[in-house]
Amino acid sequence: MESYYYFCNTMYQNHVGENHRPGRIEVVCGSMFSGKTEELIRRMKRAKFAKQRVEIFKPRIDTRYSEEDVVSHDRNTIPSTPIDTSAAILLLATDIDVVGIDEAQFLDDQLPEVCNELANRGIRVIVAGLDMDYRGVPFGPMPALCAIADDVTKVHAICVRCGSLAYVSHRKVDNDRRVLLGETSEYEPLCRQCYAELISGSEK
Repeated sequence: MESYYYFCNTMYQNHVGENHRPGRIEVVCGSMFSGKTEELIRRMKRAKFAKQRVEIFKPRIDTRYSEEDVVSHDRNTIPSTPIDTSAAILLLATDIDVVGIDEAQFLDDQLPEVCNELANRGIRVIVAGLDMDYRGVPFGPMPALCAIADDVTKVHAICVRCGSLAYVSHRKVDNDRRVLLGETSEYEPLCRQCYAELISGSEK
C-alpha cells in the first residue's frame, strides 16, 4: 500500500511539473535513422496529453513523407506547420505552451535567437535535427542550438557495417550538395571507424 501511495504521488508530481515547466530549450540530435523525430513526436504527444497547447514546425522543403505532417521513419505522425524562415515561428507561436521544431538543420542561422526568445517568454522549445552533415561537418544552426540549450539529448543509429553506435550519415549517392533529402537508398549510418575506412579507401 505504501508503494502504491508513493507511485501516485510521483505521478501527480510529474503531471504538475509537465504543466508548469518554465521556458527552456531541449535539443534532440544525432545521425539519420537515430530516432530524433520519433523522440520529438513522443515529447510533443506527452505534452498534448498533459493538456498543454502545442505547435510543431518543420522546414517547407522537407516533403519526404508529407507536405505538412512531421513523420518519423517508423511512420509515426503529428500535424505540423511548414515554414520558410525561423522568424515565422515567432509570428505563429501565439498562446502556445510547447513549440516543436523538426529538421532544424535546414532552417536559417536565426533559429537559435528565435528559440531563445520563445524560451524567455516561458515556452518550452523542443528541437530535433541532424548535428552533422554527410561529411561529418556541424550542420546549420544545430551547433549554436546545442550550446544554448538547457538540455541536449544525442541519439544514435546503429552502424550498418559493424553494429556499433553510428557517428555520421554517410551519403551513398554521388552528389555533393549539402542539402539532399533522402532515405536508406541515399544514406546509411556509419560508426566513426567504418566511416574513416570508407573515405580513406582502406576498406577491404
